[in-house]
Amino acid sequence: MPDAPPLDLGGDVGALTAALVDVESVSGDEKTLADAVEAALRPLPHLTVVRDGEAVVARTELGRAERVVIAGHIDTVPLAGNLPSRAEGDLLYGCGTSDMKSGVAVALKLAAGVPAPVRDVTYVFYDCEEVEAVRNGLGRLARTRPELLAGDFAVLMEPTSGEIEGGCQGTLRAQVVVRGRRSHSARSWYGVNAVHGAEAVLARLNAYQAREPVVDGLAYHEGLNAVGITGGVAGNVIPDECVVTVNHRFAPDRSMEEAQQHVREVFEGYEVRFTDGSPGARPGLTHPVASAFVAAIGGTPRAKLGWTDVSLFSSLGVPAVNYGPGDPNLAHQQGEYVSLEMVAGCERRMTAWLSAPVA
Repeated sequence: MPDAPPLDLGGDVGALTAALVDVESVSGDEKTLADAVEAALRPLPHLTVVRDGEAVVARTELGRAERVVIAGHIDTVPLAGNLPSRAEGDLLYGCGTSDMKSGVAVALKLAAGVPAPVRDVTYVFYDCEEVEAVRNGLGRLARTRPELLAGDFAVLMEPTSGEIEGGCQGTLRAQVVVRGRRSHSARSWYGVNAVHGAEAVLARLNAYQAREPVVDGLAYHEGLNAVGITGGVAGNVIPDECVVTVNHRFAPDRSMEEAQQHVREVFEGYEVRFTDGSPGARPGLTHPVASAFVAAIGGTPRAKLGWTDVSLFSSLGVPAVNYGPGDPNLAHQQGEYVSLEMVAGCERRMTAWLSAPVA
């Protein structure tokens, strides 16, 4: 892929968003955009810039009493005929406009336009968020360069429609195994049909009452749902095994171990195999830096009903929130778009937060 045009960090944030969108950066193919981001940040004298694979980290070193981390991923899901970007009135259409190149544009504008923030700032632009966790660039930094992610508070610029979303839910997937006994389907009474037996598992799911706990003042809504079912070996064989795959979304007042134990209890009597999972993160809004952020941004924080990389910051002991200009309901859609006024408003509020005197 040819080099991207230079990024103009001194211009309009909407134009910068369009420029970022027009650089294709599907997960695993972020080098061109990472090069452009690095080239735009390295000349800025107030920043120390570190390149790690296709992640770019830029830090102020002003000796402030507090440090905040502002992070965003530069990759997108695969294209769907939605490049280049196009503007229609206040709306900018294109792959990644909402998730989350508009948030990246805001962070880049802050990195260039607030050279003397009241708190030291670490800006993190990372790769491979939209794919499996083992490839996640933020996770790689946490494993190999955790000092680069150290801070008192973090803002992950995931799309939230310009509202603060605290913490995130945890998620796990498990296989609930129903056993049977094989037989010829012409003499089915000699067997035990495991697929038919899955009815009892589905009945437990249909009867399940999800918790709606309040955690640090924010209301979460859990869920336990079947997301897949497999069974059967041939068209003339009564199946001796059926596997129901379930996904549990749990509030951050439960650890991964507690959530797994809960799933075991729901499906008592069945073999339960856990296949993957990621813990949640508490909102962390009681920290003074977080309180100042909420005061500067305004609005009423709400719970993040989903999983994001704030979980990773939480595991490092850094309280974090989600805040970005995109609409999360438009993420990954062919017709994805972002409101340019919302992007500009996000930049204004973030600038005010980084510039306001520390109480």
